[in-house]
Amino acid sequence: MEAIADAQLFLELVVNSMDTGRVVAVNQRAGQLFLPASVLQEIGMKLPAGVSSDIALENLPGMHTDYDSQGQRLMLTVPPAWLPEQFIGNRSNYPRTQALTSFGALLNYDAYLNDTDDAGTYLGIYNEVRLFDTWGTLSNTGQYRTTIGREMAGSSLDNGYRRYDTTWRFSDDERLLTYEAGDVISGALPWSTSVRLGGVQVSRDFGVRPDLVTYPLPQFAGEAAVPSSVDLFINGYKSSSADLQPGPYTLTNVPFINGAGEAVVVTTDALGRQVSTTVPFYVTSTLLQKGLSDFSVAAGNLRRDYTVRDFGYGPGVASGTFRYGLSDMFTLESHAEASNDLTLGGVGGNLRIGNFGVLNTAVSQSQFDGRTGQQLSVGYQYSSQRYSLSYQRVERRDQYADLSLVDTPYASLSKRSQQATLSLNLNDFGSLGVGYFDVQAADDSRTRLVNLTWSKTLWRNSSFYLSANREVGDSNWAVQAQLVIPFDAYGSLSLSNERSQAGQTQQRVNYSRAVPAEGGVGYNLGYASGDGPAYRQADLTWRLQSVQLQAGVYGSSDAETRWADASGSLVWMDNQVFAANRVNDAFVVVSTDGFSGVPVRYENQVVGETDRNGHLLVPWSSAYYRAKYEIDPLNLPSNVQVPNVEQRVAVRRGSGYLLEFPVRRVIAASITLVDAQHEDLPLGSQVRHEQSGGVAVVGWDGLVYLENLAAHNTLYVTLGDGKSCQAMFELDTTQEQVPLIGPLVCQ
Repeated sequence: MEAIADAQLFLELVVNSMDTGRVVAVNQRAGQLFLPASVLQEIGMKLPAGVSSDIALENLPGMHTDYDSQGQRLMLTVPPAWLPEQFIGNRSNYPRTQALTSFGALLNYDAYLNDTDDAGTYLGIYNEVRLFDTWGTLSNTGQYRTTIGREMAGSSLDNGYRRYDTTWRFSDDERLLTYEAGDVISGALPWSTSVRLGGVQVSRDFGVRPDLVTYPLPQFAGEAAVPSSVDLFINGYKSSSADLQPGPYTLTNVPFINGAGEAVVVTTDALGRQVSTTVPFYVTSTLLQKGLSDFSVAAGNLRRDYTVRDFGYGPGVASGTFRYGLSDMFTLESHAEASNDLTLGGVGGNLRIGNFGVLNTAVSQSQFDGRTGQQLSVGYQYSSQRYSLSYQRVERRDQYADLSLVDTPYASLSKRSQQATLSLNLNDFGSLGVGYFDVQAADDSRTRLVNLTWSKTLWRNSSFYLSANREVGDSNWAVQAQLVIPFDAYGSLSLSNERSQAGQTQQRVNYSRAVPAEGGVGYNLGYASGDGPAYRQADLTWRLQSVQLQAGVYGSSDAETRWADASGSLVWMDNQVFAANRVNDAFVVVSTDGFSGVPVRYENQVVGETDRNGHLLVPWSSAYYRAKYEIDPLNLPSNVQVPNVEQRVAVRRGSGYLLEFPVRRVIAASITLVDAQHEDLPLGSQVRHEQSGGVAVVGWDGLVYLENLAAHNTLYVTLGDGKSCQAMFELDTTQEQVPLIGPLVCQ
């Protein structure tokens, strides 16, 4: 630099030991290095205010410059705050998949037969009918009940069919909205009440996007002076690792947790030096992220005599709720109701008090039939690994009323209710729970209950459970002690001893075996004795792929009840009816284009094989979940091609989707071609199939492989010396294997 005062150098740019991968033009004037400010701004560097367009690197405060003449590198060291900020991780559970649906129908049924000594016999059949397509889901629920044999007094009033709910529902997963019409349940907040309506409702629905996290998660920020790695530990467990470039960073890849915790952020540079930072945090799902809103608006007529009358509707009403995340620490809530005789409005919120829990409060006022009233709600929640505490109090004054009282003139709300719960994790000494509940009714009668529970895991996964409760003012406790001993796949044994507040005791023994997840038989046997008649029960469950059957008996020698139950679903899709166990949510019908016996896997578990029409119903899919479906083509004939054996799809709530795996039968053959002297045709000779136009070349030993063949085939072969020949052959197009034809003479 002293020998040449003025020059232009082309140097590799290195910032804070990080190679930027760029070669920049550096001007040397009077022994100093100059670099355009635009070059540093292009790599994201934040320069101090007032910097000229051409920077004298040695004179810029905060920057240190080294010129490596041998390596032809310009090495800059700047404060980490000058460099671009990095965001490590994302807040999505998994990549979003557009939810799909196909046209179809579904019938859920549950037939229950009950026969009780001296009480008659009746049959009840609950049913749900759904019709779905891209326009949404139309569902109807109800129950048919009939008395069998002798008819007891008054039982005929319950006989016949009763309609429960008829609802059309459509969810827009782009706007996160759900539209409903028919029989709906209005939205509510913890300090308000839901009611059944016959009308319409529009609501925010975060359930259509399970990839989103709606509550605020903690972020951990820091700075890296040189290239480093960062490890995040949550409550002592390693959560994630990532590589850092020099500069400020923010960790957002925090697991979806709740309650109080402790995070440790460890950064390690290239020389192995570590910096550890411990940060306490508190997370709660009752809050909304800043700027996020949640709402529900419903209008219609109150449902009257639900499950008693098919079409009983009362006065017209409207209800609305709204939540908004003003910040990551405070979520605003509001609620309003209206009818001809009622107006109600309230406002509240949830506030996170640093790392010390969440405080919630709400106040609302109503006017009903000219009488006003107020409601005040306040509560507090805290949760950690060691203990959880919750307190909630609701106080109503004067003549407070809401929509639940509009069509029920003899009903009334309680004046006051409060509850407090505490749970402790005692580690090796088990878990302890304490609860206090206090309710003062409208007639000033008061009920106060205290509940204590303790549980502990014993040897080989067995557990002991103890509970005690009593009403305040009563000296007698109701106590129950239970011991559960599991026997792996053979079931579990439960022994318990109970004492009621009246002083009566009872001993119970129960042995049960759950139905295996893949289907099979389960049972339950029980016996109880003590003060009063001995009680016994026994039931058997048999779960098939198409239906679940149950039967049992319970009671004492004086009054015994026998029952049987059959539940399942009938699905109509792709012009076929499928029988399956009850479909509670979404489902998928896998199609393999008519090929039977193809194994199907759901989330890596074999769930069955396609039937003779090439279909298999998978009834366990969760709505909007991006599930993986696979088929195993190994059992298919060799002349069948499957371009795709794995797909991930999400299905809309309450509907089904026809998932097609294209399976194409290829009519192919391997042909050995020889000349008139029965010598193999030359390697590389071109073969053209006249019927399909397909072209191939002759391989070793005169072999050529051709697809899309016909019953009658003609081949034209161009030899290497410019000559050509022709061959013809017949083929059985119904065979399931690729045949070997020949030797075939090419004339």
